[in-house]
Amino acid sequence: MRARIRDTELYFDVDGMGLVPDGPRMRERLVAFIIHGGPGADHSGLKAACAPLAQKMQLVYFDHRGQGRSARGDQQKYTLDENVEDMEALRQYLGLGPIVSIGTSYGGMVAMAHAARHPDAVSHLILCVTAAHSEFIKRASEIVAERGTPAQIAQLELLWAGRLDTQEKMRHYYDVMGPLYSMKHDPALAAQVQDRSIHSPDALNRAFAPGGWMAQYDLRPELSKITAPTMIIAGRHDWICAPEFSEEIHRLIPGSDLRIFEESSHSIRIDEPQKFLDAVAGFVG
Repeated sequence: MRARIRDTELYFDVDGMGLVPDGPRMRERLVAFIIHGGPGADHSGLKAACAPLAQKMQLVYFDHRGQGRSARGDQQKYTLDENVEDMEALRQYLGLGPIVSIGTSYGGMVAMAHAARHPDAVSHLILCVTAAHSEFIKRASEIVAERGTPAQIAQLELLWAGRLDTQEKMRHYYDVMGPLYSMKHDPALAAQVQDRSIHSPDALNRAFAPGGWMAQYDLRPELSKITAPTMIIAGRHDWICAPEFSEEIHRLIPGSDLRIFEESSHSIRIDEPQKFLDAVAGFVG
C-alpha cells in the first residue's frame, strides 16, 4: 500500500487486526509502527521477527523516503528531520491516535525524535539498539578495530567514506559484517534476508559520507520532552550502537526502563528472539 504524504509517497504494510471480536463487542487493539534502520535499509528484515506481535497489536511497517519501496526524490531531504515528519504524516493519514512506536537502530533515532517532537502521538516508546548522538560512529570504529577482521575494518572504512555507493557494495558490506551484527550469525539465513531487502545507497551516504548530516546528529537536548512510557533495549555485545549509548538514553528520558540483553549484539531479534518478543509484549501490556 502507498500513502501520498507531504512531498513524497511512502510504502506501508499492515499486519494484524485493528478490531478483534471479544464476546459481545469489538475490541480495538493498539497500533504499533515498526520503524526500520539504516539509513538505506527497508522494513522487510523486521517482518519475520516482529510478526508474532500481531497477536497483540496491529503492526504498521513502512519504508522511509528514498528507501525500500518508497518513492525516491530530492536527496537533500533524505534526513532524520524529514523522516520524523513523514512518520507523523503517515500516522495522521491512517487516522490513528497515539501509537506504540518501535524503532530499531536508525529507526530508534527516528522514533526518539518523533516522540520528543510529537509527544501526544505516542502511547508507548520502544528504542532498540540505538544512540542519541553521533559519537556512536567513533566508538563503533574503536570496537571494530578491537574485534574485527581486516576485511571488516576495511568495510567500515568504506561506509564512513561514503563509498558504499551501489546496491551490490551494500550487499557485500552486510555479508562481511554479518558476524559482528549477530552473535548467532547464519550465513545462509542472512543471505535470504539480504535477497529480500532493497538497499538504498543514496540514503546511506547522505547520512554517513563526509559532510553527511549524521556528523551533527544530537538528540540529547530533546529527550526530556518525551512523555510516553519508554523501554530501551540494548545488546551487550553490540558494536555499532554500544550499550553505553542506551544507558545514556535511559538517564536522559525520565522514568524509562533499560534492558540489556546479555547474549546479543546489534540484531537482538536474531540472537534472543523470544526474549525480545516477551519484553515488547510485556512492556506494552
